[in-house]
Amino acid sequence: MEGTVSHKKPNYAAIFWALFILTIFEIAIANMPFAKVAVVLLLVFLAIVKASLVALFYMHLKFEKFIIYVIVLFPLFLAVVLTVMVLNDRMPTLLT
Repeated sequence: MEGTVSHKKPNYAAIFWALFILTIFEIAIANMPFAKVAVVLLLVFLAIVKASLVALFYMHLKFEKFIIYVIVLFPLFLAVVLTVMVLNDRMPTLLT
């Protein structure tokens, strides 16, 4: 007989409202007179937070085993490293 693991169901309404509020913040930040680099970095950060919420709760990855995080995070890390290397090659003053 196989054992089943039960976990608490996430509150989808709360997650929806969190995503909605983060979207409002994104719209507000995009229209503020900050430096372009600061706006882009803030928007990327908020997009990562929103994508994490969707992946963890709506795709039920929060309840997966640890290996799934390794499988997902390692290629993501490599993609970030590659992006930074390409941007640094294209614009050497970006990271200095």
